[in-house]
Amino acid sequence: MDYFDKNYCLEVWGEMACFTRPEFKVERVSYEVITPSAARAIFDAIFWKPAIRWEVTRIEVLNPIKWAAVKRNEVGAVASTRSNGVFIEERRQQKAALVLRDVRYRLHARMVYIPPQRRKGESVHAADANENPAKYQAIFERRAAKGQCFNQPYLGTREFSAYFRLIDDDAPTVRPLNETKDLGIMHYDMDFSAETAMPVYFHARMEDGVIDVPPIDSEEVMR
Repeated sequence: MDYFDKNYCLEVWGEMACFTRPEFKVERVSYEVITPSAARAIFDAIFWKPAIRWEVTRIEVLNPIKWAAVKRNEVGAVASTRSNGVFIEERRQQKAALVLRDVRYRLHARMVYIPPQRRKGESVHAADANENPAKYQAIFERRAAKGQCFNQPYLGTREFSAYFRLIDDDAPTVRPLNETKDLGIMHYDMDFSAETAMPVYFHARMEDGVIDVPPIDSEEVMR
């Protein structure tokens, strides 16, 4: 069966966002723009199946980068099946966070079809022999156009909801931010190809508001 991976574009926005930098252990400090992993998670929230994966290819920054310092309540414990749960009032921790406000992006990603023999945890016989990869494209297009999602997309942390719309090729769009900046080393995503998932990074550069995201198997991605 002939099949071609297809590219999609979402415009995404929200009142606040926090794409946490891992080098800050206690307080939360956001990257200046959305990370590829956070962008991929938004596509996953709209539609995901074991037969596909999303590859983020480009991030366009539409709004100026603006900051806000906030206090966030976190729970300093994890509930266990061997305990009676967590009493939040006893475990509540208030931490400072440096977050983004009034963000808007155009996210470009490619839906990649994964043949049954390359899927982890699924036998070739378990997959439908008459599987038509184009149906996954149609499902995503229908869901994204209607604003449907399996879970609420968010901008880095779950309390910062993301809103989205599907961008057609012919739809009028605003120009990206007129700014060029070296964003330094940024978290790319988790690499699940090995037995143990490992975080990977890349050197992010914004040229006239556009960040080109290299493929995960590129030499530009640092492991």
